[in-house]
Amino acid sequence: MDLLERDAVLQELADHLQAVVSGPGRLALVRGEAGIGKTAVVHRLSQMTDPRVRVLVGACDPLATPRPLGPLMDLAPRLGEPVRTALTGVLSGTCRSEEVFDCLLADLRGCPTLLVVEDVHWADETTMDLLRYLARRLPNVPALVLVTYRDDEIGRTHDLTALLGTLAGYPWVHRHDLAPLSHRAVARLADDHAIDAEHLYHVSAGNPFIVTEILAAPTEPIPTTVREAVAGRLAGLSTAARMVVDVLAVLGRRVSLPLLAHILPSPEDALDEAVACGIVRDDGQVTEFRHELTRLAVLEAVPAAYRRRVHRQALATMRSGPVAADDLALLADHAEGAGDPAAVLEYAPAAAFHAAAVGAHREAAAQYARALRHADRLPPVEQTSLLEGHSQACFLSSQLDEGIASRRTAVRLRHALGDRLREGEDLRWLSSWLWPAGRTTEAGQTGLDAVRVLEGLGPSRELARAYVNLCQLACYGHAGVAVVAAYAEKASALGERFGDPGVVVQARFHAAAARMLSDGGDGSGWEDCEEAVSSAMARDLPVDAGSMALTLCWLGALQRDAVRTTAAVTRAETYCLDRELLSYTLCTRAWDSWGLLNRGLWTRAADACQKLLSHPRSPAVVRAQALTAMGLVRARQGKPQVWPLLEQAASLIDGNCLLDTGQAWEARVEAAWLAGDHTWVQAEAQRGLAALAKRSHPWLSGPLACWIRRAGGAPPQVPAAEPYALELAGDWAAAAARWDELGCPYDAALARLSGDARALRQSLVTFEALGARPAVARTRALMRARGVRPVRRGPRAATRTNPYGLTNRELDVLKLLEEGLSDAEIAARLYISPKTAGHHVGAVLTKLGVHTRHEAARKLHRSER
Repeated sequence: MDLLERDAVLQELADHLQAVVSGPGRLALVRGEAGIGKTAVVHRLSQMTDPRVRVLVGACDPLATPRPLGPLMDLAPRLGEPVRTALTGVLSGTCRSEEVFDCLLADLRGCPTLLVVEDVHWADETTMDLLRYLARRLPNVPALVLVTYRDDEIGRTHDLTALLGTLAGYPWVHRHDLAPLSHRAVARLADDHAIDAEHLYHVSAGNPFIVTEILAAPTEPIPTTVREAVAGRLAGLSTAARMVVDVLAVLGRRVSLPLLAHILPSPEDALDEAVACGIVRDDGQVTEFRHELTRLAVLEAVPAAYRRRVHRQALATMRSGPVAADDLALLADHAEGAGDPAAVLEYAPAAAFHAAAVGAHREAAAQYARALRHADRLPPVEQTSLLEGHSQACFLSSQLDEGIASRRTAVRLRHALGDRLREGEDLRWLSSWLWPAGRTTEAGQTGLDAVRVLEGLGPSRELARAYVNLCQLACYGHAGVAVVAAYAEKASALGERFGDPGVVVQARFHAAAARMLSDGGDGSGWEDCEEAVSSAMARDLPVDAGSMALTLCWLGALQRDAVRTTAAVTRAETYCLDRELLSYTLCTRAWDSWGLLNRGLWTRAADACQKLLSHPRSPAVVRAQALTAMGLVRARQGKPQVWPLLEQAASLIDGNCLLDTGQAWEARVEAAWLAGDHTWVQAEAQRGLAALAKRSHPWLSGPLACWIRRAGGAPPQVPAAEPYALELAGDWAAAAARWDELGCPYDAALARLSGDARALRQSLVTFEALGARPAVARTRALMRARGVRPVRRGPRAATRTNPYGLTNRELDVLKLLEEGLSDAEIAARLYISPKTAGHHVGAVLTKLGVHTRHEAARKLHRSER
């Protein structure tokens, strides 16, 4: 596993090592909580150490009675004879420990040394004295003494605390804290795992050990290794301290001291003991577990009857005073734990409403679900309100199946209650979320049902929203400018009448988007769409703004406009992430993968698709888009397993959605062309055009017509966007130039296949640079057939081994990047400065066309397969 976010400390430690080789010695204290990765840092530092530096690593053990000089005993075979003799004398009682100290000091003077003493929080008194002795004399010794310890396990009276106080005045002592991993690092570790990265960060708090164990056993609620580690820490606690820990586990993540005192009178001493063992922390106001997974591991061992009693006590205590909004979720949890349904229904809906108001949609969904478990005692009207709230929270947190199920039930209940207005509103919401679930036919019919119900009630804000929904679905379905404009006009008029700015801006946006989809290439409407998105964002309309922002990404990707797609994705992803609109975020990333594909960044596109497929909450339309893009990448690279990906994508969504999303049908046709099956190309493209007969979208029909032409057929007259129209008209040069303007090198090379000898050679160069092996083979065959000479028989041997133009030094750096080394580690391996190593890394990333070391390493690995 990658050693993430440790480059800075490794660089600092490497600098210490470099300094002691020719100068005075130093002492480095590396500290952090259990599982933070101290040993991993030591191991990596040992790997990157100059071969001229002797590396000695010893560790203290968690023994009831620690071994005297235990770390030194481990190192004895690698130390000089005088040290070994002195150690033997200490064990036999014939030699004093001070003699060992003197011998070790003399031994360290012999050559540059990295002396590591791990887990000093478990050290015996003599080892502590040894460190005091060495620290005072290090300026005269060419050695780096590196000490690691858990700062969560030492209290005011710990022996190590006294040692640290002694070291505080020495300027050659340096302290290095290892922090938990960030959200970004945890998400990167979760890549290629079907696990929710946000949840992973929540339960681990960025602790590398916990993250690693969860990823290794993703199906276990609490990995066995974590459970055993927690049990080991608790084993040494007194009965009173263990009771405090158990109560804290039941009470939740952040527990106020007054609440704890209400349940356990005079808990101070026992709490201090629990804090000293490192499992909980206390800031004087609240106490909490360091990691949520640790709390859960403790909680599962607490007897059910005791848990229920603690929940009842906590519920009674918290209800006796004023209730703050932030306490609602905790009260709901205690109410359910206490087995008090009435209290659950009092606090869970309020907690859900509060969570939704602050944008915590996943928490809101969980609280609504909690309330619904006890909703059978409520009147139907209140049950329905809970279902509607749950549905909305599920939609926004990308739990589509659960959200759709709740909304369907709400529709039935509203109908039974005779509440036609709310029934129509529920139908509208159901329709809007069936589309990303891949059920576009049902989405359209449900949207029409909503309008039918609401039109029968007269003008209303709900009817305005229902018209906007049809406007959006018509736009997605490429129904044409006139259809979209008609719905937009109705929606806008009602939106103005009832004071709903979201309706007005959405109507304006989708009318402009429909013009874009039908214009064939002049781009009219983009600025209007951008202005509408900006207006919704400025008015703080998150659902409207998020929906339009991701639709703008779709428009850019459909029209193959690299610059616009990149800008739209950046804007949409930032906005949706900030507001926890997970469904919209995932859809945005799906269109980003297509943008990367269009730009020729195929490895990055495939990586992006894999992340989407690994995310457990990716909607069906997102998964279909990711599978399609990944299949197309494999087809273009000449790799196997293309059709299983494309077939799986098609199975996730209905046929109309396959057309609506744009590239899915075209991808199937292109894959057949790359495989040389021209008959299938023409038949499948004709089927696609027939399905598009009632739609108006030149960016869908144009490419299918071009594939018929490229396969030797006669395409019918269909609407075609500008670059496709130019190619169909025989103007390959203008078509290629337009593709170049849009930033689509692969499409430009395809257009040039209809050109002269120079154009063919240019296509060949582009295909080779992209790694498009099937297209390279077809181009060479075409050149031979047209008598274009000379035809290169593949790249030279040197180019095959180094297709990116890397220098020999850059190739060395790339190999080390694959090992996961930092700039400091690369510098040590290659005997260059870290700054020079950084320059080489930057050059490698640029030549490979990637942005991160991880991507560079993956590209090397894939190119060698």
